[in-house]
Amino acid sequence: MSRFSTSAWRGRIPVGAVAVLAAGVLGVAGPGVAAAEAAAAGGCPGRLAKSVKFATGELRVYKNRQYACAVTVATKPGPRRTMTVTLQPRGGRAVVDSGRFTRQAGPVSVHALNRCVRATGAVAGRAGSTGWILC
Repeated sequence: MSRFSTSAWRGRIPVGAVAVLAAGVLGVAGPGVAAAEAAAAGGCPGRLAKSVKFATGELRVYKNRQYACAVTVATKPGPRRTMTVTLQPRGGRAVVDSGRFTRQAGPVSVHALNRCVRATGAVAGRAGSTGWILC
């Protein structure tokens, strides 16, 4: 028998391992993985609570039990340009991430258990705002 013979491997690889390997190679994922990947892409945990589109980008606000989180995402990632994201809880100080970025500004988060928040995002001079939300 050859050292590379398939009969030498028969019965040694569990069927479950083959399914996991096939899923990894084919890119098959279970339910909930897409939601986790979407949250990871924005960098904020929780559910999407509000989205505001403007000419050059989009402001996204996420909420989980205790925190609110915001990120500004450019419509067309590319060269560095001025981007800003601001998140402020009612009665508290605003948290700001501002600079020259290629894809997104943020994430920024604030403690927002039983508090309203407002968010503002800007990309290359164009801006969007939420007003007071999550009240």
